[in-house]
Amino acid sequence: MRRRSQRHKEEPKDLDITPLMNLVVTLIPFLLVSAVFTQVGVHNLNMPTLSNAPAAEEQQQKPIVLEVVLYKQRMDLLDRQTGPLKSWPNIDGHYDFDGLVSTLKAVKVRFPEVTDITILMEKDTHYDNLIHTMDAVRTTRQVQDGRDVHVELFPNISIGDAPPDEGTGDTAPAAPVAPAAPAASLTNVVRAAT
Repeated sequence: MRRRSQRHKEEPKDLDITPLMNLVVTLIPFLLVSAVFTQVGVHNLNMPTLSNAPAAEEQQQKPIVLEVVLYKQRMDLLDRQTGPLKSWPNIDGHYDFDGLVSTLKAVKVRFPEVTDITILMEKDTHYDNLIHTMDAVRTTRQVQDGRDVHVELFPNISIGDAPPDEGTGDTAPAAPVAPAAPAASLTNVVRAAT
């Protein structure tokens, strides 16, 4: 009896992993193609500093205090000390970033030591518009020695809420408030840039 039971025992078969290998070979390219490769971009912002000195004295020490104000119908460039410098109406619902950059280039030539700028926007401003404005005021491309290079404009960016739009819908900038000699020369620089 013993012999019979040994004869009828089957030999163990090898495990067939071919279907598993087929699955892996199919999944690897699929996972590689569908993987999202992202590059995280970080925009550093400066928060206003607390100081014991009055704000007016601190502003008087700076030759110019630039602000870009984003309204629904226009974008304004202001000097906080003297008033509006330039205004651009929205074109087909888009801000004129090229005009802003060309004006900021002219301001940077006049005041190369200034690196601060404030972006003020209304509460319902789209996030994309804020990011595009930050990119426009931070750096620009310029041809130097036959090469296209990034040139720093105003990298120290602060953000805040825009004052209420008291405009009448007219996109022309208002007259500067109590213009001083440096503001007059800056206004000429802004006019020359356009």
